[in-house]
Amino acid sequence: MSNTIKHIFFDLDHTLWDFDKNSGLTFEKIFDIHHIDVGLKDFLNVYEPINFQYWKLYREEKVTKAELRYGRLKDAFDKIGVSISNELIHVLSEDYITYLSSFNHVFDGTHDVLNYLSKKYELHIITNGFEEAQENKMKASNLKQYFATITNSEMVGVKKPNPKIFNFALDLANARAENSIMIGDNLEADIQGAIDVGIDAIHFDYSNTNKTNKFKQITHLARLKELF
Repeated sequence: MSNTIKHIFFDLDHTLWDFDKNSGLTFEKIFDIHHIDVGLKDFLNVYEPINFQYWKLYREEKVTKAELRYGRLKDAFDKIGVSISNELIHVLSEDYITYLSSFNHVFDGTHDVLNYLSKKYELHIITNGFEEAQENKMKASNLKQYFATITNSEMVGVKKPNPKIFNFALDLANARAENSIMIGDNLEADIQGAIDVGIDAIHFDYSNTNKTNKFKQITHLARLKELF
């Protein structure tokens, strides 16, 4: 990797923090609390692609935060044919955010890699996640200690891949694009978004299902120790 790099920007969910695993455990907990008799695996198989699509709409300013939180649950229950009251969906939506950060699984090698990189570079976070949730996740999983700055979309008023959030993060970090690199899982939001403002990028294909020759790519975080 270029020896001009001084700043490494990371996405949080699906890059360092194991969102799918923690989310599944959260649903297991809140379904138990509210005595919802739904097969967890069946629910998650339907919910995960719906959630992915809602986040895309959220990035594109086509749904609000409230619409995302409600709609992803309502659509998932509808799709598996389970009738849930609107009142309970709103309660589940709140409980999901409350309990999500009580689970703190990170991807294999996360702490080792961040400990290694933080000795050589300034590390930063750029995330589209909700401010209160991201703060709690980073504290609970002991990640906050590694990062000099944390930029989230609610601070800036726009979401990745909007150039404004990357430029805001660069200013906050007192960094320049040519001395920076972005690491994230989303090809559109993280990788193309960074490249469009002149920041180099590495795609973390954690599921090893998005093989591309268009961008630099890794399938395990430990590979970063070899690259840097």
